[in-house]
Amino acid sequence: MSKGTPSKSGGGKTHIRCRRCGKHAYHIRKKRCAACGYGRGSRMRSYSWSKRH
Repeated sequence: MSKGTPSKSGGGKTHIRCRRCGKHAYHIRKKRCAACGYGRGSRMRSYSWSKRH
């Protein structure tokens, strides 16, 4: 007896380590870092809501 629709084993990698910031946030298929914005342009990704006061 199985559990209905079987789940796919493991899945896959979506993010790897970024070359610029070193965080594990570089999206392989999008070719863009979610943390620093590498792959989008030369400027670092920054938003006013994420700034520390």
